[in-house]
Amino acid sequence: MGNGSSCDLEATAANEKPSEIIQKARRKLTDVLQTDPEAVLSAVDAHLLITQREYFTLSQINDPQKLIVTLIETVLEKGELAHEQFLDCMENLRHTFPGLEPISEYLEDDPNNGTENPEAAVFSEKKNGPEDPELVVQSVKKNLPESPEATEPSEKRNGAESPEPNTSSEKGNGAESPEPNTSSEKGKGAESPEVTTSSEKGNRAESPEATASSGKGKESEILEASATSEKGKGAKSPEVPLTSEKENSEEQLFLQAENELIGPWSQRNTLESAPAGDLLAARTIEKEPEGATPSRTPAKGTCDLEKSADEKPSEIIRNKRKMLIEILQKDLELILDELLSQSIVTEEEYNILDKTEEDPKKKIRKLLILIQKKGESACKQFLECFEIVFPGIDQDLYLSYEEKADILQAPELVQTMPQLPKDSLIQEQEVAIQQDPEQKQKDLPKERRKAFREVLSKLKLQKNESRKLRMNDVLEINSGSLKDWTPRKLRDLPWHFLRKVMALNVTARSTSLRCGTPHDQRTRVDEEEQGINEQIFFVSDTDTKVSMNPLDVLCAVLLCSDSFLQQEILSKMSMCQFALPLLLPALDTPKCTLMLWAMRDIVRKWRPHSLAESRGFREESLVLTSMPTISFVRLGSCSFSKSKLLSEVLSPSQQYHDFFIHRDMESGNLPREIADGLVEISWFFPGGRKNLDLFPEPLAVTNLRGDIESHWLQFSFLTEVSSAVFIFAENITEREYTLLSSLKESTTKYYFILNRQAGKSSETLAFLNKLAPVLKLKNSHMLMKDSSTNKAKFVEKLQSTIQSIMNSSPKMIGIEDMAVTARELGIQIDEDRVEWQTASNCVKEITTEIKDVAYYKQEMLRLQGDLWKSLAKVEKEMCRMRRQGDIPAEKYKSQLKDKMLELRKQQNKCDLTDGLTKFINAIQHLLLVEKHYFLKWMKFQLDYIARGNLSKLRAEYKEKCKSLGDDPKQLAELDKLISSTSLGVEHFMRELGQFYEAECSMVKEGKILKSGRQFTHLPGIAADLMLEGFPIELIDGDASNIPLQWVTDVLTQLHVKLRGRSKMLVLTVLGVQSTGKSTLLNTMFGLQFAVSSGRCTRGAFMLLIQVTETLKKDLGCDFILVIDTEGLKAPELAKLEDSYQHDNELATLVIGLSDITIVNMAMENATEMKDILQIVVHAFLRMEKIGHKPNCQFVHQNVSDVSAHEQNMRDRKHLLEQLNEMIKAAAKMEKVNKEIRFSDIMEYDLEKHNWYIPGLWHGVPPMAPVNMGYSEKVYELKKYLFEFIKNRSLKRTPKDIPQFIEWVKSLWNAVKHENFIFSFRNSLIAEAYNQLSVKYSEWEWHFRKEMHLWITEKETAIHNFSPDELEADKSQYEMQQKLLCGEQRILELLKQYFESGAANLNLIEKYREDFIRSAKSLKNELESYSFKKCKEAIHIKKGQHKIANIQAEYMKVIEGKVDMLLEQCRRKESKLENKELEMEFEKMWKETFSELSPICLQKREIHEDIEFHLRKDLENRGSSVNQKIQEAGSLMNYRINSFTMRNEYLDFSFTSAVKHWFTKKQSHKTEKLAESLMDQCNSYIEERVCSKADYDETYCRELLHLINEKLQQEEVKKLQTSVCFEVDLKLHILGEAAHAFQKMHEDFLKENDPQQRLEKLKPQYFSIFKDHYLEKDARQNRARDLCDQCLKPALMDYVSKRLGLEIVEDILTGGQSIEYASRSFFQFTVQKKLLEDGNFDNYVKYIINYEKFVKAWIWRHILDYYREDADLEDLEEEILSTIIKKVRDALEKAKDESVKTVSAFLNNFCKVLQKDLIISKDSLLGIQFKNTADPDQFSTFIQTFLPDLQQQILAELKDLEIKSKLSSLPLKPQDEIFKRVFGCGKQCPFCKVPCEAGGGNHKEHFASVHRPQGLGRYQNLVTEKLTYSLCSSDVVSNTTFRNSDTDWKDHPYKEYRQYYPHWRIQPDPSITASDYWKFVFKEFNQQFAKEYGAKPADLPADWQKISKEQALESLKEAFTMK
Repeated sequence: MGNGSSCDLEATAANEKPSEIIQKARRKLTDVLQTDPEAVLSAVDAHLLITQREYFTLSQINDPQKLIVTLIETVLEKGELAHEQFLDCMENLRHTFPGLEPISEYLEDDPNNGTENPEAAVFSEKKNGPEDPELVVQSVKKNLPESPEATEPSEKRNGAESPEPNTSSEKGNGAESPEPNTSSEKGKGAESPEVTTSSEKGNRAESPEATASSGKGKESEILEASATSEKGKGAKSPEVPLTSEKENSEEQLFLQAENELIGPWSQRNTLESAPAGDLLAARTIEKEPEGATPSRTPAKGTCDLEKSADEKPSEIIRNKRKMLIEILQKDLELILDELLSQSIVTEEEYNILDKTEEDPKKKIRKLLILIQKKGESACKQFLECFEIVFPGIDQDLYLSYEEKADILQAPELVQTMPQLPKDSLIQEQEVAIQQDPEQKQKDLPKERRKAFREVLSKLKLQKNESRKLRMNDVLEINSGSLKDWTPRKLRDLPWHFLRKVMALNVTARSTSLRCGTPHDQRTRVDEEEQGINEQIFFVSDTDTKVSMNPLDVLCAVLLCSDSFLQQEILSKMSMCQFALPLLLPALDTPKCTLMLWAMRDIVRKWRPHSLAESRGFREESLVLTSMPTISFVRLGSCSFSKSKLLSEVLSPSQQYHDFFIHRDMESGNLPREIADGLVEISWFFPGGRKNLDLFPEPLAVTNLRGDIESHWLQFSFLTEVSSAVFIFAENITEREYTLLSSLKESTTKYYFILNRQAGKSSETLAFLNKLAPVLKLKNSHMLMKDSSTNKAKFVEKLQSTIQSIMNSSPKMIGIEDMAVTARELGIQIDEDRVEWQTASNCVKEITTEIKDVAYYKQEMLRLQGDLWKSLAKVEKEMCRMRRQGDIPAEKYKSQLKDKMLELRKQQNKCDLTDGLTKFINAIQHLLLVEKHYFLKWMKFQLDYIARGNLSKLRAEYKEKCKSLGDDPKQLAELDKLISSTSLGVEHFMRELGQFYEAECSMVKEGKILKSGRQFTHLPGIAADLMLEGFPIELIDGDASNIPLQWVTDVLTQLHVKLRGRSKMLVLTVLGVQSTGKSTLLNTMFGLQFAVSSGRCTRGAFMLLIQVTETLKKDLGCDFILVIDTEGLKAPELAKLEDSYQHDNELATLVIGLSDITIVNMAMENATEMKDILQIVVHAFLRMEKIGHKPNCQFVHQNVSDVSAHEQNMRDRKHLLEQLNEMIKAAAKMEKVNKEIRFSDIMEYDLEKHNWYIPGLWHGVPPMAPVNMGYSEKVYELKKYLFEFIKNRSLKRTPKDIPQFIEWVKSLWNAVKHENFIFSFRNSLIAEAYNQLSVKYSEWEWHFRKEMHLWITEKETAIHNFSPDELEADKSQYEMQQKLLCGEQRILELLKQYFESGAANLNLIEKYREDFIRSAKSLKNELESYSFKKCKEAIHIKKGQHKIANIQAEYMKVIEGKVDMLLEQCRRKESKLENKELEMEFEKMWKETFSELSPICLQKREIHEDIEFHLRKDLENRGSSVNQKIQEAGSLMNYRINSFTMRNEYLDFSFTSAVKHWFTKKQSHKTEKLAESLMDQCNSYIEERVCSKADYDETYCRELLHLINEKLQQEEVKKLQTSVCFEVDLKLHILGEAAHAFQKMHEDFLKENDPQQRLEKLKPQYFSIFKDHYLEKDARQNRARDLCDQCLKPALMDYVSKRLGLEIVEDILTGGQSIEYASRSFFQFTVQKKLLEDGNFDNYVKYIINYEKFVKAWIWRHILDYYREDADLEDLEEEILSTIIKKVRDALEKAKDESVKTVSAFLNNFCKVLQKDLIISKDSLLGIQFKNTADPDQFSTFIQTFLPDLQQQILAELKDLEIKSKLSSLPLKPQDEIFKRVFGCGKQCPFCKVPCEAGGGNHKEHFASVHRPQGLGRYQNLVTEKLTYSLCSSDVVSNTTFRNSDTDWKDHPYKEYRQYYPHWRIQPDPSITASDYWKFVFKEFNQQFAKEYGAKPADLPADWQKISKEQALESLKEAFTMK
């Protein structure tokens, strides 16, 4: 059948069709399958048995039983092929479906047929006992379609050979020929490397050759021959015969193939029915006989868990469907993206799957079906994608098979088998094969390749045979990086080795598997029964084969790695002192391979005894070092371990190390499967210690694995390259003699190490004597060893023999020289590939020119020499201005800019040198792999040249020290040369960066057109290198500078290439030079930072490590960026003056960039440790002050004691004390004036953040291996760091590349300035601060709006209160609750914002307190305002109360008179006409008024009251003041606009020149003060007048308080104004107030006179009188009167009060809201508009009177906004509609109170609206007079008039001019917006730029950009010219300032905070930052001079070049608006 299962064969043998089998099994099968119908449906669908439509129809059936029944019926309706496939499906389903048995278990007799099918007899007999196999075969053949083999002549079927047949079979079992060339769509048989069968369906029988190579060995071949002989089918042939179809059938039925072990037949029945030969085969599977070849694959059993490697990808998907569905649910989107990117699914398929809204499980099932339908290739690609997205998880796909294999292996089979002797034929064939070495040698390559593939299969490295492992695969951060990695399965071993060797762990070669936890093992021991049984005699460590020999793992890993990874593996192995593979065995190649390239990167240092006295040393590349090579080989078997002996020979007596893997090591005793033929090499290097070194000179030792007879090529190679060869042998026989005799031409010395064996010594001696003349042997060449030999003495003797060889002029050869010999012998060289040679040739073209490194760098890499260093100095000088002298700061900066430009021009003039051109061509045009080889070759060649130069210079230095003594000049020159001898790829990349930067600067200056650029592609190339894992230079250590443009553009290109997914965590290491920083990083992450002598890191390099998709979410980042830095306290820099500053700069920069900083300290030197701590602490303090808090880990190296952590507790506390002391000192240096501790600047845990790491070497180099404790401790640190990163990612989002770039820019700019903290400016911080300011402004406005609404309601309510209600008012309590609630809301929102995870919040944490204070300050401001408004309302109400009572009395009298007049007129006989009625009413009105006692409100002379308060205010100021007041006369003579400045207002005495300048300057300031104060007082006066209240004396007191408060301010006192100024100012302000308050008082009297108010009611009373007399229905008139006289004024008032608020809300939420979002946005908008308009007058207003300008700007903007862009009517209509609705609701509510009278109704109506409307009580009383209407009807009438009323009000509002309308609003919108954008109002003390800090109460004032001081009227005293200095430049210069604050003494600008501690003036972030104001100054220089009465400034020449476009760009830069 389809998969060849035994169940199908039985059924077929019984001549039953598959459909009949399904029919018989359907009932029982349904019962089992219905337990998981979904899995069954998926499996059937995966076998393509049903269509997609059928699948979805079946999936809709909810009843499981019904679903299975329908499914089986659907299948039965299809053809026989489908039925066969269904049976296949059921068999496959058994692997995953619990409880599913072979289908034969479910067969039932057909109920319609009472007898069994007679044709099932064979099946029955087969089950019950043995039968002639021929019968079974014949019965099987009946149902098999004829195959090509079946139609062939009988001779062929019987075994006759057919040369190279091409077989194929549509159905059934195809037989394999020795060399067929066929293909297969579907099949289950095991494949040999050379044989591929073809069959659409069916199982393949293997040829004997294939069978042998698949694991059965020679025994299987013999068994096959035996079976053939018994049946008499064909003749035996030395060549393997073509197997007949019959033999195929027999083999499938009776041979114990792998899949039969898990087949449907029970093991017991199988055993019973199998012939003797089969039993032997089964035994062979269980246990290999002794003497089996080591390369044979272990039989399937406990050792081989990897069975399913033979499965096809589609079968894996089918069998593991449920597991796949579960795993894919974790991240379906990710796998879909990966499948699309790999083109496995099309865009259309992707969209269909992605957009389908359904259960994820269904979506996954659809996906799996889609993949399976695409075929095997797609299934394989899918599994590869699966491994990429879910690394390591796909290994679990094979788990159930492994477990089942373990369970179903043949322990029982072995126990029940009798011990059968081999028959004679088997013995004969074994002997025949052993005696045919030619045949054996012929079959060996195939066997080895087969074994190799099987090893790869076990290790799960099959896919890496073609797709090699790369460095990035190993470096990538994945789940294995975060946990202890203990191998539990064979597939774990390669990764265990790679991870451990990359971490320099000396246990890397261990291949032991851990199958349980230590706890499990203890439990097993505890549960063991007491007593000892016989098993102890049969158990040995060779009985179990659950692991693999380490050498096999090493070979497999190397052969599956690309050349770069091979190189890194061997480099790390070399550090661990592991023997390295010199020749890799021929597994995937025809010949073995010399690993020359793989060793290229290894450099070793040693001190030969010849240099011991001079203490010199040698440092050379290992492959280039010539030395004697001693080889050790084995001839035949050997009873003792050769490799262990070699390790002992190379190890000092007290420091043994396993250089070579040997049988006594973990898993070293396991048979080697592929490693035979491997040649390893190790070395001995002396350390210059004669008493300790084993040998005086270097020595190479090679070791051949396996017997020389089997590996003659390798042995031949070793005889050619070795000085001596040691041959291990048990004895020498004729065979060995014959082999060794062939070496007669060899010149190599040969030594024998023989094992004494009784009875064979004479034979050995005889043959040795025969060999003696051939190999020139002597007695000394013989070393004898047996069990009695003392090991130490023997090792010593062997070492002595080697020493004698070294003393006798041995052959000196290097590995590179060995390659010549290897090529002659036909051995492959790993370097002999086109890519290698292409790259090598390119490198040679460049490096052949390099003889003297220093000269080459000077001549060929010119841009990075003096030009670049000069540029770096000029850049720093521009920031530090140390050599400024007397030159003005801006002029000096201008000169420096010109100098920089000139240096860039010189750079740009340089042409590309020949070497650099070739370098660019190589990295640009070579293929990717060639490019990698090129860069590696460059590194090797440059290092080699540099080492040679360095060695010569060191020798010369030593000589000159002896000969010259202390001649510092010559020694300094040599010292400089030594420092500049390093040459690497980074120097070439640096040169490219300089070419790029020079070109960029020329483009910016317009010297080069953009189209003419030639280096634009370079950043992209560098970015590609970063992606490939190459380090890129961040800081140039030679120039101590950052090529900012180059670094920025490289990183930008990197961001583009990563498609924006560039979040990265930055990790850096800092420490003293040569303390192992680079080694620490290399060990932790497997990196390749340079660590060799003479190559100490200079500057800083960054390297990118990728994070796997699955870990990105956990770690919160896409990459780890590792920064390696140069050592602090470098000796070559120690002599320089600024070395400490250099270290500080470096530490500040890298700590600022990092998220985690590792501070690496060697414990030996306490002084150095203290120095580095000072530097680090300084840097951390700086970071804390700018809001950045990286984590710090202190690593103490060379501490090896196990109790180190505990013992050093006191040391750690002492360290913390030191840190606290240092932080105090650093705080003083940084001018931080507060007590501070180390724990304040960073999160520091005494226990968790200190690591004690042992020394790197275990022993004394150069022969010391890496200390295991070192790698283990580094691994612990790494694990902790990743755990820390995971936790940190929850709190803080890592930087992406654009943010990292911004940090580099801002940190570097600040570092270049001396005062880092006050120089640091970062656009990310500015942006985060702006965002917070915007948010705070929103919260502030919301709070203000809430309070304004509350005050409006409260004022209205107070106006409506009765006297009793007024007394009981609780508005104070309400107000406090409202304010408290508002304040708490802002504080809560602030807290939530800082916890929200918004970008860069940690950077603005320090500003949180400012905003908290601002919130409290806002609450206090609103409290004061609210209290004042409520108090004023109560005051007004109380003033009106008395008048209201008089008014009420008057109205009662009038109403009585009207009643009387009405009665009189009604009694008259004739009816009166209208005119007569009017006359009568007029007469009554006059009479009544004459009768009323006139009550006039007293008129006051307000100016007299104000004069009284003024005199009282000035009464203690002296007689002169009193006299001046007396002379002043009446206040009514003074107005504000009549105030003018006079000289007597200033009080000072100076020299005439100073006096003239000072008078002018102070006069302007004083005039500005007076204007500001008068404006403020005028606003107060207007506000009081608008309240329409009566004058109160508190108004005058408040005005005087305002004036006095302003005049008492410190900055006003500094103006030194005279008393005369104060008196005149108060007279003019109070004179203005007297006029305004007098009019206000008179207006109040007029408005509130009782008779006047009564007169207003006259028309209303006449109307009532007239209506009643004429008996008209006056209800509608009264309702209309209510609307006109009561509601209309109230509604107009309501709109007026609300309109101001709504206008502010509309503007702040409208389209232009962004300009008012924060002060910075507002400043940007205003300055941009000024630039666009180019109006000089506007600039003057903006600069001179900023407050007035801002108010006018806002006012003009509001007017323009509502005239052009928006309609004020909409707002008015919205407000009016809202209150009209409330009126309607109030009418309904008042009506519902069941009132009887209109009076009661109106009282209720007013009560409902008492918080909203102020309804005139007078008018209301008139309406109530004689109003007998029904309240309901009256209410209805009112409602009918409301629409007209609304339209009428809107019409009146529309008629009002917008300016007057806005001016009359109680709440002025312009004032509210002004408060929002004006801020604190403070201005820079130098250039008068306004403060932009958010909130209203901040600690520090700052501005984004400062302006030239001349714009603020500053001028030179002597020349009278306007000054053009910028305070942002002055604060870093050496210039001074003087003013009244300094008592006119010169004071350094750098120390400006001594006088202005609340101002933070920062240097410009870039050269162009101030271009905006420079442009304004140069544009209007003449006009400003004229305006200020000065002479124009002499501006620097470069200011004239600034264009309007550049000015706008600088504005955007300053306000971070790009």
